[in-house]
Amino acid sequence: METTPSTLNELASRAGKWLGLPAAAPERHTAAVVADRFDRIAWRDTYEQSAGLRELAEELNERHDSGTDLLCDAFLAAYKVRPRLREPAEMDPGRLVNHQVVTSLVESPEFAELHRETAGDPYAAAMAVLAQAAALRGMLERSRDAQEQAEQARQAQQATEGAANAVGEALQQAAAEADEDGTVPAPAADAVRQAIRNAEAAEAAARQAVQDTAPALAAAAPGVRAAARNAAAKAARAARQEAALMRAWGVGPGELERMPFDQRARLAERLRSGRLAQWAELIGRFRQMAGGGRARKVENASGELVGVTLGSDLSRVIPSELANLGLPELRAVFAARYAAGELMLYDSQGEQTTGQGAIIACVDTSHSMYEAGPGGVTREAWAKACALALLDQARHAGRDFVGILFSAADRIQVFRFPADQPAGIARVLDFAESFLGGGTSYQTPLSAAGELLEEEFDASARARGDIVMLTDDDCGVTEQWMRDWNDAKHRLGFRVFGVAVGAPRVGEADSVLDALCDNLRSIEDLTDVHAAADLFRLI
Repeated sequence: METTPSTLNELASRAGKWLGLPAAAPERHTAAVVADRFDRIAWRDTYEQSAGLRELAEELNERHDSGTDLLCDAFLAAYKVRPRLREPAEMDPGRLVNHQVVTSLVESPEFAELHRETAGDPYAAAMAVLAQAAALRGMLERSRDAQEQAEQARQAQQATEGAANAVGEALQQAAAEADEDGTVPAPAADAVRQAIRNAEAAEAAARQAVQDTAPALAAAAPGVRAAARNAAAKAARAARQEAALMRAWGVGPGELERMPFDQRARLAERLRSGRLAQWAELIGRFRQMAGGGRARKVENASGELVGVTLGSDLSRVIPSELANLGLPELRAVFAARYAAGELMLYDSQGEQTTGQGAIIACVDTSHSMYEAGPGGVTREAWAKACALALLDQARHAGRDFVGILFSAADRIQVFRFPADQPAGIARVLDFAESFLGGGTSYQTPLSAAGELLEEEFDASARARGDIVMLTDDDCGVTEQWMRDWNDAKHRLGFRVFGVAVGAPRVGEADSVLDALCDNLRSIEDLTDVHAAADLFRLI
């Protein structure tokens, strides 16, 4: 070791490389995904609202101090419309494993499918992260050696910065002890030289630690890439299933965006675990079929051609009349016949147009409705899927909807959905999931339906409602009740549609249901939603 004095200029020249080195060092990022403050706010708010994310972060942080940062990166990759990753050289060495994991996720072919479901939706992005929880744990475990090496590189870089600071402090001390001519006493000069040697050794160690990290990351890469593909595929399936579940139950994207995180999470869990969760696909097909029927329905439709008549409806003019317009000398004749209402028109007989009052679905929930038909679909599931499609029908037509669940004479539950109020999904689920059990009584639900239509008529003068009776049982009614029922039908002008679900005998010509209904059908194949298509054309 040198023990000779030196000039301050000489020492400063030798220490120049290390002076200000910590301040001049490039910023090392702990986040692999480039994010602005709005992205960070979205992550922070979602993290605070999601107990699942917080629990997962706590678990990962027990074994990997970068667990929360990894979850943030995975969330932002799914959430941002165009996620951009930093270069590895920009990363804090201790976060290189996170960078490798997120890079593998984003570059996997399955991620594009996942990203279509999660981009711009913080809830969906959070659910995607949670769906990948097991894979993230596995990828971190596979990268344990690389993580240890990366942590050593991080510590070595910190040691280099500390050694550089020590050089500056030693030089400051030497300056304080220097003579007027700039000569520094030997002990102070030796301290500066030793600090420089320490800094050089720390720099070499840091360089070697970074070089040693690359092989460790490369060794873990194949396993991480395979796990990332599986994780992205699993998360994509989960996101698709939840989106399909929401669509099946009529929950639109706009409603989901306005829904608080906790409420949306509870709703998703309820839909996944509810009694009718397994029939969500059936409910979705019913709604799709009913929606298609509405799209094809034309007011005052021509229906079945029955002949030719006279009139002035240009939409039904026969071709020979239209041909007159092509001859200048006959155009005046066409105009005169049009003015007199004597054009020859197609005459047709269409189906009766829809009612104006409420649509009321009376759904049998007696014990026999538990019975399953072809495909394992229960009678209850088919009936309630049909009722939910009728709810949609009423909403689109601006009509009130009432769902009446019934079984024995003393068991009835009424769910009202006024046209001028939102049909909250919680209320819809209450209607769909409720089941009374017991026997079957027609009089109780139909009397309640008649009373509701009478209330509507008294309050708003709306008549011509529609009652749909969905049942699998046949039961008697009293003569007096039947007379009162017919009087109410005549006075209020409502129609009664009957659906015998999985029980053909209930829909036979001599059944009580047949006597009660204006229109009756029997459904045997419970996997077929189109068997009720004409019901939606008439209502």
